[in-house]
Parts: sequence; C-alpha cells; structure tokens
Amino acid sequence: MIREITFGQYYQADSVLHRLDPRVKLIGTIIYIISLFLYKEAAPFLLALLFLAAMISVSRVPFKYMVRGLKAVVILLLITAAFNMFLTKGEPLFTIWKLTITKEGLTNAVFIAIRLIFLIIGSSIMTLTTTPNQLTDGMEKLLAPLKVIKVPIHEISMMMSIALRFIPILLEETDKIMKAQMARGADFDSGNMMKKIKAMVPLLVPLFVSAFRRANDLAMAMEARCYQGGDGRTKMKPLKYHKADILAYVILLAYLAGVIVLGKLL
Repeated sequence: MIREITFGQYYQADSVLHRLDPRVKLIGTIIYIISLFLYKEAAPFLLALLFLAAMISVSRVPFKYMVRGLKAVVILLLITAAFNMFLTKGEPLFTIWKLTITKEGLTNAVFIAIRLIFLIIGSSIMTLTTTPNQLTDGMEKLLAPLKVIKVPIHEISMMMSIALRFIPILLEETDKIMKAQMARGADFDSGNMMKKIKAMVPLLVPLFVSAFRRANDLAMAMEARCYQGGDGRTKMKPLKYHKADILAYVILLAYLAGVIVLGKLL
C-alpha cells in the first residue's frame, strides 16, 4: 500500500506538459480544482473528465501509474461518501439499521467522491510532470508580488518544494521499516481496524528518527554549499514564457469558460 502512493513523485518523460512552464501548471491545477467545486451538475463534471483525460494523454504518464495512487485514499473516499449518504437530510430512499440514506445524500456522496478522485489525479499530473526545482521556481515567481510586504517568498517556496519531495522519500522509508519489522515477526495485516492501527504505532519512532536525520543532513548540505536564502541569488535557467505556455493559458481559460457556461445553462 505504501508504494502505491504516487503523489509528490516525478515521472521522467518527454511530453508537452513536461516542457511547459511550471507557473502554467500551478495555475492550471488551481483553475481545475476551482472548476470542480463551482457546480454540482453532471455536464461540468463531464467536461472536467474530458479535460483530465486529455491532460493524462498529453502527459505520457501511464494511466495505471496515476490510478495506483488512488488506492491509498480509498478509505478516505468511503468515509466521506458514507458521511454524506447518512447525514444529509432529504427524501428517504431506504434505511439500514437506524441510518437512513436519502436521495440528496446519495447525490452528494457521488459528487464528493468524483471531486476527490479528479482532484487527486489532477494534482498528481502537476507533480508527476514537474521537478521539485521547477516547482520552487514557479511558486517563487507567482508569489513574487508579496515581496513588497516583506514576505519571505523564496524560503516559503523552498519549504513547500522540499515537503513535496520528501513525501515519496518518507513513504519509501516507511516501506523499508515495515519490511524490517515483518522480518522480525511483526504483523500488520491480520486483525480488525483497531489492531492494524495499533500495529502501525511502532513504526512512528524509527520513522520520526529517520525523518529528523534526513532533515539534518539536508540542512548540513545546504550550509556546506553556503546557502543564505533567496536575496541576491540568480537563476541558472530563468523562467520564460513561450508560445506553448500562452496557448496553454488560452486552453485553460476556454475550459473554465466552458464549465461556467455548462453550469449556468444546464
């Protein structure tokens, strides 16, 4: 299960999305997420599905690789759907024990599940097609106006990029610790949900120790390279918009306009 999580990882490929400016991908991801929460009608979601399918095809990242990351959030999806089904008031459909499933609750559960799935896959496309360095540069450029009010943009962007980069590293470390403990007789699979949760507790101490050790090594490496923050730093490859980036913005605006039109008319 640990290795099934793909969020935060970079997939090496030669595609149009890989070559786009990171600012375009960051803004595109934000626009796509916003579009998912604008309306609850089926037509806008169908357009979001078509747009997502097109981006997956253009990215040249295997679809199975993206879907694999959903396995880790299946429980979250089920819990969210269950809460919406049982706790939303409306027209009753049928009753299970003392819990009543309503028509409105079932509709909400379906749309919430679709939103979460689209959101996770859409965000994964950004991280799978953008290196951590590109993400840092993109976020720093987008947040540059905040420098006027003395916000440490470079440091914030660096921290967010490092956090994303550490996700797959910590997952790999967790997998190694689990295998080491299983070789010594630990059991993570048998028993009910509470027993499985308790079995995971012994993983926390070595995982935290490993995380702090890696953070310390990273800090020492940055100090050894005389890292002093973003002031006065220059870029080896400064970000510049090209024709493909402008075209991508036009496509994004057309998609958002399409969602709004479909949501208003249907």
